[in-house]
Amino acid sequence: MNRDLPRPAPSGLARDLHVVAAAGLLVLAAVLIGARIQDRHGTLRVNWPPLLADWAPHAGPGTPAALTVAAAVVAYGPALAARLSWRPLLLTVWGASLAWTWSLALVDGWSRGVAEQLTSTHEYLRAVGRFRDIPAALRDFTGHILLDTPDNWPAHVAGHPPGATLTFVVLDRIGLGGGGWAGAFVITVGTTAAVAILIAVRRLADESPTHTAAAPFLVLAPAAVWVGTSADGFFTAVTAWAVALLALAVTGHRPAWTGFGSGLLFGLTMYLSYGLTLFAVIGAAVLLLGTRRLRPLPYLLAGFLVMPVVFTALGFDWWEAYRLLVTRYYQGAGGVRPYGYWIWANLACAVLITGPATVAGLRRGGGLLLRDRARPTRAAAPRLGLLFLSALLALLIADLSGMSKAETERIWLPFAFWLLPAGALLPGPRAWLAGQAVLALLLNHLLLTGW
Repeated sequence: MNRDLPRPAPSGLARDLHVVAAAGLLVLAAVLIGARIQDRHGTLRVNWPPLLADWAPHAGPGTPAALTVAAAVVAYGPALAARLSWRPLLLTVWGASLAWTWSLALVDGWSRGVAEQLTSTHEYLRAVGRFRDIPAALRDFTGHILLDTPDNWPAHVAGHPPGATLTFVVLDRIGLGGGGWAGAFVITVGTTAAVAILIAVRRLADESPTHTAAAPFLVLAPAAVWVGTSADGFFTAVTAWAVALLALAVTGHRPAWTGFGSGLLFGLTMYLSYGLTLFAVIGAAVLLLGTRRLRPLPYLLAGFLVMPVVFTALGFDWWEAYRLLVTRYYQGAGGVRPYGYWIWANLACAVLITGPATVAGLRRGGGLLLRDRARPTRAAAPRLGLLFLSALLALLIADLSGMSKAETERIWLPFAFWLLPAGALLPGPRAWLAGQAVLALLLNHLLLTGW
């Protein structure tokens, strides 16, 4: 054999599989090293690192439906998405996302999978009764953030601005109180994120057919395990619609109305989760990709100011609350969990919630950006690559901040969903969709997740 002969360059599929294998090794390392750290020191504060979950193989009422939805989307999703006209496609994506997310949630049964998820010790519904006088509760909100203050808020209430809790207060006021209604609300609204992202992808790709290839990947998201039912699923939808409306505005679709609506939702995100301020990175990418980026800016700014003005007028100080939250974070598990492990194990969580198709798609998106770096905002595929990588950048900033140590399988849902359409860049979608579905089914049936 002539050892001097050059080796053939690996094909695109081979490179995809190499990257997916590397991501799999990252997950394996996070599981094995994490288990050792947790067994020896108990500092990770999760039972099945890197996820907040317990090893508990099981099936449930949602299992047959989950298997059926997965098989149907893998077999017919790509062809159906290519054949449907625009509005029926949007309705189909939402309906399939609802079916997928509900079936996964019901694998754990109605009580464990839906009704009790938002009623546990650390959750928002525990504080609903303390918001009978909303202005008074907002004025006094910062006085109960720290652990050593009287009547300190439950962890999730203290860890977020009050807009998150007020969502469930409003549901309670209109007669939809309790965990069952809260869980149903989160799933119903959270699954609209797939529709919003599809709208943004279509507009930013200049009406290219890329959005049809992305549709099945938005449906069969492993992240759906945590959309049903964590409040972060609701946050995912709000941020997705903020970006979708911005995409409509900067591409000339009713820029006054869509720009104002986008700003209003971006302002709301600031009062749902402090970490969602990083959506400014994704928003900046959308502005860069827009053909009419300047016209909607005054309306965007006007809409954005509404929520800060309202919450400030009612007595809530966002900056003071965030300052106290940092202290509260290190008073609890955040002060114990080792940064040296979570800085990379968080990325393993991201692999688990986005799946192998997303990993391979991001590789292709990055390659397209490098190849067309002289004109990344012109061709459809590089434009989408820039959008996906802006979401990845926001996620990495969150990781480096040290304020997302563990539980990122739910905390990073809003960013992770913007990575899922990268699957549209892959050939042979059915095999990749099958991989996405198998991962989600294994996670949901082998583990009892914290949400």
